Amino acid sequence: MAAVSMRLPAVRAPLDSSAPRGGEKHLVAPGDTITTDTGYMRGHGTYVEDDKLIASVAGVVERVNKLVCVRALKARYNGEIGDIVVGRITEVQQKRWKVETNSRLDSVLLLSSINLPGGELRRKSAEDELAMRDYLQEGDLISAEVQSIFSDGAVSLHTRSLKYGKLAQGVLVQVSPSLVKRQKTHFHDLPCGASVILGNNGFIWIYPTPEQKDDEAGGYTANLEPVPLTDREVISRLRNCIMALVTHKVMLFDTSILYCYEASLPHQIKDILKPEVTEEIVLEARQRLLDSEG
Repeated sequence: MAAVSMRLPAVRAPLDSSAPRGGEKHLVAPGDTITTDTGYMRGHGTYVEDDKLIASVAGVVERVNKLVCVRALKARYNGEIGDIVVGRITEVQQKRWKVETNSRLDSVLLLSSINLPGGELRRKSAEDELAMRDYLQEGDLISAEVQSIFSDGAVSLHTRSLKYGKLAQGVLVQVSPSLVKRQKTHFHDLPCGASVILGNNGFIWIYPTPEQKDDEAGGYTANLEPVPLTDREVISRLRNCIMALVTHKVMLFDTSILYCYEASLPHQIKDILKPEVTEEIVLEARQRLLDSEG
């Protein structure tokens, strides 16, 4: 008979009811009055009623001079030009692919915005349009860059660099976009033997670090060779570490993930998501981050 792991409920520390609620930043729910001062400008997540500024979403109040807005705690991805995203092809249309990128509307990848296999850049012909499904088809995962934003808020993508293209041999982790820290690069080869793509849209791709870069493929050939057990263990540990950081609302970037990974090494992979273990390794990772900043 298999062993069963059981945990007793832990005693939680009581919330401090005397904590100030009217500070510079505070949490609000829909319908809460943010301010009655008429000198403030209305920003995203707010509306005015009876000379009162009221929250329309649950989130954190942010003030920039006279502008007041509410940053939603859970929100869809709002694209910005230059963002790195990971997405899934949902539909092949005429001269374009539709891509799910965790935003309100499906993103668009135009046939004219991709490199052809071999990294070739040229005007796309009718033959290329007929062969679109040979490059990317429904269900394929891709990495891309945001090229522009349409007037309705939909995102237009491009993969005009050999570092973008089809993804294979890895694990997709979906987190809140607000937890992914913006950096100069979102492609990281970690020293533990795996690589991550931290999509600004909250889709994170973890995969074994390739031994050599295959520039001839142009990003459209998927390596379907079996992944060694050691690599799969590293990927699984990284995945659980990212979920542990998300549980404690820690910003995700290469250093925080690596510190959490190193803190988790004394524990088995399956134990990382146990609440007491999660708290221990995230606390250690946070302390290392604070020490490195200091």
